Amino acid sequence: MTFGFAPASAAASTSVASANRLLEPAEWAAAGIPLLRNPREIVSGLHARHHPQPATAVVAVLDPDERLLASASFVRRSAPADGWMSRNALLAQLRRVIPHDLRRRTPVRTAVLLYCREGDARWTEEDGAWMWGLRDACTLHGLRCGAYITLTRDGWQVLGEGRGGRRPHSASAPEPFATSEAPPPIPRTGGASEVLRRAAAAR
Repeated sequence: MTFGFAPASAAASTSVASANRLLEPAEWAAAGIPLLRNPREIVSGLHARHHPQPATAVVAVLDPDERLLASASFVRRSAPADGWMSRNALLAQLRRVIPHDLRRRTPVRTAVLLYCREGDARWTEEDGAWMWGLRDACTLHGLRCGAYITLTRDGWQVLGEGRGGRRPHSASAPEPFATSEAPPPIPRTGGASEVLRRAAAAR
């Protein structure tokens, strides 16, 4: 019987990726992650809510119309990139902010992850660990796995899609909330409102 061995470098690379549970960009792109209709609005909204600094992860759950249902932010502990650890951290946050959808046959809500980090926009092993963790956490919580977005000094980027922008970035001040998230306007006091007030008082 003859046994073959993979080249040492290839074998080492495979074992490291397997041990640390990382997803390469090509694997992520092939996973059929749903595209965000308006990624800049999502990024700006999460940035305004959580003010992320480098090493901060923001996980958010969106409804089918991409409205924000829940979100949470936390600081990544200093440790080697490992998708299993990322999965556990994300799952703990999801369980804290929103009930699971495991009873549904098909997920209807989507989780996205924004990670603020040092460095440039190029993929890193740390990104690969977050991708693996997000995909697995979504499966365990009954959610669709959505976009993974990095926030660096260069701006924001949706990995695997090639979409991004310069603002916000990791050092920018939070932008105001979107109009849809602003409090309702104060009712005007005019003739019509005065008529209604008098009618109500007469009842």
